[in-house]
Amino acid sequence: MGRVRQTYIKRLAKDLVDADPERFSEDFDENKEELKDTEEFESKKLRNRVAGYIVRVKKNKEF
Repeated sequence: MGRVRQTYIKRLAKDLVDADPERFSEDFDENKEELKDTEEFESKKLRNRVAGYIVRVKKNKEF
């Protein structure tokens, strides 16, 4: 079984993608760099988890 992401990570990622869909892509490293500019993330671990979930959100939006 996979790991379950916490609700605030999902909410942050979906809100960021809904606010500016062209800013993020399906590439984790690009999303991570985009989130570095945002002062909302205090820790690297939180930023990486949100960037990873953004990839999942972007892939699911294609269908």
